[in-house]
Amino acid sequence: MHICSDDRIGLLHSFSSSASTKFLFAALLNGASLVTFDVKAEGLERLRLWLVREGITLCDFTASLFRSFAHSLENTANFPSLRLIILGSEAVTANDVALYKRFFHPQSTLVILYATSETATIRNYFVDATGDFHDDAVPIGYPIEGKSIVLLDEAGNPVEPGDIGEIAVKSRYLAVGYWRRPDLTDAKFLPDPNCGDERIYLTGDLGRMLPDGYLIHKGRKDFRVKIRGYGVEIAEVERFLREHAAIKDAAVVAQPNEMTGTRLIAYFTSSIDQLSTASELREFLIKKLPQYMIPSAFVRLDALPLTLNGKIDYKALLEPAKIRPELKVSYVAPRTVIEEELAKIWTEALSVDRVGLHDNFFDLGGHSLAAARVISHVIRTFRLDLPLKALFESPTVAQMAKVIEQNQTQMATPDELERLLTELETLSEKDAQLFLAEESARRSRGDGRE
Repeated sequence: MHICSDDRIGLLHSFSSSASTKFLFAALLNGASLVTFDVKAEGLERLRLWLVREGITLCDFTASLFRSFAHSLENTANFPSLRLIILGSEAVTANDVALYKRFFHPQSTLVILYATSETATIRNYFVDATGDFHDDAVPIGYPIEGKSIVLLDEAGNPVEPGDIGEIAVKSRYLAVGYWRRPDLTDAKFLPDPNCGDERIYLTGDLGRMLPDGYLIHKGRKDFRVKIRGYGVEIAEVERFLREHAAIKDAAVVAQPNEMTGTRLIAYFTSSIDQLSTASELREFLIKKLPQYMIPSAFVRLDALPLTLNGKIDYKALLEPAKIRPELKVSYVAPRTVIEEELAKIWTEALSVDRVGLHDNFFDLGGHSLAAARVISHVIRTFRLDLPLKALFESPTVAQMAKVIEQNQTQMATPDELERLLTELETLSEKDAQLFLAEESARRSRGDGRE
């Protein structure tokens, strides 16, 4: 980074963080000035003024803080003194690079650092105003002296070239271990299999190595969850959400649901007062992601919660209140006994406080497996022989109520009821989707039930 006595280093981190230690000594050992700023106490507007007034030449942000700061700027901002904008501690996206190019001086450089508290800096990547990423990948960059990377599979063996694996750091320069936690130290720090003086640290991050040694970050290992039988990288869902023009930042968490299993909840901040509805956000993601990766709920926040070190605080993202999301249609209360009973079934399945007469089941966060569960409740409640396709063809309470009213004379026998319920309640996600595809094809041929 060529830090020298002319530099004025801006310190935004807590003094307890490893990032602050790095820049404290960088200033001390190179005769540079170190200038501190408390973002939480002073705010983003004063941060802008402070960077200019103090002539800061180098400043280290977390990716979350950088996004919030950049979205608070006007097009005229470019900070001519700031030669290095450093992003570390969190994954960086292509949108972050676009914000750098838009708001910062064209002679400045964006430095992306990959580091952990246990290893300090492992990789770095420099981007100038004309540079870009490989495709839309999140860069970790190239090796630094004294630290090598190996990618491991679940069994701890190196993965094949081009495959995704856990990032393990091999070096002499690692933390000794965890204070009074020998169990955690043994689990995360491994001896050199070649009996050398290096050790291996398991980062818990996933990565993929390109042939030229360029390492791409693929999210956290513990942020990979199973949704209806499919493996989902939460970081991928967040990345696509941030591509929406109205989204400033986003965080996605996985939460259990008794009726429909684990579901994704998306939290976001917006740069537009009149934000798109949940329906529109779903439509945006459906064009980019498979159905099982679409969040069931979208929760707008004024700001994402951050830790003391400026990272997104996922533990603080509590389960959202069971509030009906903003949809394209206005809320209309159920009118009949059948409509009220259907609305009750849907509120339990979708974890919302109320369901309107014209609310679309899928806009409320429903999916094919949830549809199977809901229809089983409908069959049990009204004792009717309804196919799974009924909900897909009648996805609102009003439409479903009409289907029930039209079929009330066709009561199912106890044996038929038991057979239907067993069939529906044992359906897997893949079975439900296959069944629906077959029903759709049969109907298009004209040989299915109407």
